[in-house]
Amino acid sequence: MLTPKEIENKLDHILLKVQKPGRYVGGELNSTIKDWDSVQTKVAFVFPDIYDIGVSNVGLKILYDQVNQRDDALAERAYAPWLDMEALMRQHGIPLYALESKRPLACFDLVGFTLPYETLYTNALNVLDLAGIPVRSADRDETHPIIIAGGHSTMNPEPMHAFIDAFVIGEGEEVIHEIIDAVHKWKVESRNPLSPFHRKDVLQQLARIPGVYVPQFYEANYLDDGTVSHIEPMIAEIPKVITKRVVAKLPPPPTKFIVPNIDIVHNRVSVEIMRGCTRGCRFCHAGMITRPVRERPVDEVVEALEAAIKSSGFEEIALLSLSSSDYTNVLELVTKVGEKFGGTHLKVSLPSLRIESVSIDLMEKLKDNRSGGFTLAPEAATERMRRIINKFIPDEDIINTTREIYARGWTTIKLYFMIGHPSETLDDVQAIADLCKRVIAEGRKVAGMRVKLNAGVNTFIPKSQTPFQWVSCDTPEQIRAKQALLRRELGRDRNIKLSFATAEDSFSEAWLSRGDRKMAEVVYTAWKNGSKFDAWQEGKKYDAWISAFEEHGLDPLFYTHRQRRTDEVFPWEHITAAVRKNFLFQDFRQSLEGQIRVDCRFDCFACGILPTFAQMRRENPGDVWMCPEVKSPGRKVISNRLSVVGD
Repeated sequence: MLTPKEIENKLDHILLKVQKPGRYVGGELNSTIKDWDSVQTKVAFVFPDIYDIGVSNVGLKILYDQVNQRDDALAERAYAPWLDMEALMRQHGIPLYALESKRPLACFDLVGFTLPYETLYTNALNVLDLAGIPVRSADRDETHPIIIAGGHSTMNPEPMHAFIDAFVIGEGEEVIHEIIDAVHKWKVESRNPLSPFHRKDVLQQLARIPGVYVPQFYEANYLDDGTVSHIEPMIAEIPKVITKRVVAKLPPPPTKFIVPNIDIVHNRVSVEIMRGCTRGCRFCHAGMITRPVRERPVDEVVEALEAAIKSSGFEEIALLSLSSSDYTNVLELVTKVGEKFGGTHLKVSLPSLRIESVSIDLMEKLKDNRSGGFTLAPEAATERMRRIINKFIPDEDIINTTREIYARGWTTIKLYFMIGHPSETLDDVQAIADLCKRVIAEGRKVAGMRVKLNAGVNTFIPKSQTPFQWVSCDTPEQIRAKQALLRRELGRDRNIKLSFATAEDSFSEAWLSRGDRKMAEVVYTAWKNGSKFDAWQEGKKYDAWISAFEEHGLDPLFYTHRQRRTDEVFPWEHITAAVRKNFLFQDFRQSLEGQIRVDCRFDCFACGILPTFAQMRRENPGDVWMCPEVKSPGRKVISNRLSVVGD
């Protein structure tokens, strides 16, 4: 195995031959470098996409900070090299290495992947291969690191079950320490030649940690029609259903932000002001799986921002959440941020704003930072569709809000929509075009011809753990027809910019997010056939995926365009975000009738979060956790079986 010095010498010969060599050199301001020999457990966190995207990932920043607070462990970082760098690394025999120490990933005790989206799967396999670590979990032995993964996509981990030793389900701030402790025990025991404690033993220990899923200890059984019959554990003392981890109170956010060597996608200080969402949008995976809502106090956020700005010198602040304008004290927060950083020319952004909760007062507070665009996400353009997706906003509210934004000096508004929602028609798609035309027309009335509108239109993918997990995707023909309509209607106005992903991109995401264990072989074969960087035009190879499906006798339409039976056992049935399947099904039925649920801050709908985490809620009273307090011992909740209403 190459030493750090040998790797650095080889890098000296190739870095000037690649795009953006700053991606690969490390040494950034605020990166943490510890003495390798002074700590017991070494952790490498990997974001399996390019440096330009990965450095901004908040989850990786949080875990990097958490581990490096320990005296007995270190955390370093690695990212997927771009195509040019990978080719040279393979040519010169350079394994993938961590930026801080330049040590190969294979030297670490624990390698943790952040997987926020499914199109990173082939990249993860490629990273393992480039690091000299066996791609399949079954091929690793005592000399190899333990490979773990977390992130939103792991709420259905089955397509990656053959490659990841252990998945973290849910939030990682606390469980990462329990995992490190277990791995350290394994290391100590393995030094004793008489010890019976081996790799399988540490994996069994990990499987007993709440929120950790070790797929090799579970068996999936299938029915004759190819759907799952049941999933069951194969060893004692591990749970039948793995419930996500939740931190009762958000820990202090990281403030020593790594300052990248190059310009990156989000070159800014990002502080999470709130986690979770109470709105209940039926299409929204993140909103369902991150419940309950927990808020950070205003003063804690302001102090963190001040410390981060001082340590990094960034000129932009992002106040992050799934719905920033729903943060209870958003006006107070924006006011205090303005007072603290007034006159410093810092740009302040609230990236996730809801039309119905953007007030005139909030616009006034933000107008000094209007150099960027203002982003809103109605998701659908008819009131009927917004009822179906549970994001009901009257048309006039959208028009009035956008008009007020233009009137206060913003020149660009970004509107996000989805096509392919359940029961959507071409008339509903036409309404997207009509709404965009009306918004920009109203903007011109108050701000003149300089106003612009960016319309991002994604294709809806039914995700696991959501009310829409029962529905099918649109067909390729339906998607292309809807996209063609929007091009015809909006393509003639040069002040309206229209963007959307291809149908093929959407299907790749769909079969990976809804796949079962059989999909693992498809992922592996697609990667062997050259598929990687599936989210990038330069890397995607749709034909490689179709060929992989054919090789393994699987039909991609089985995962994308098939309506699920109401009583179907999903591949992710043994994983729960603590939102009950019965609740999700009820919500799905309500969507068919156009019924809406209000924000659950105002009316608890018994989704399952409170009974699951009742004890945690009792032990953490107060208003930063937005679920009602549990004031007495909880009653045993008897869940009714899911009613079957037909196929």
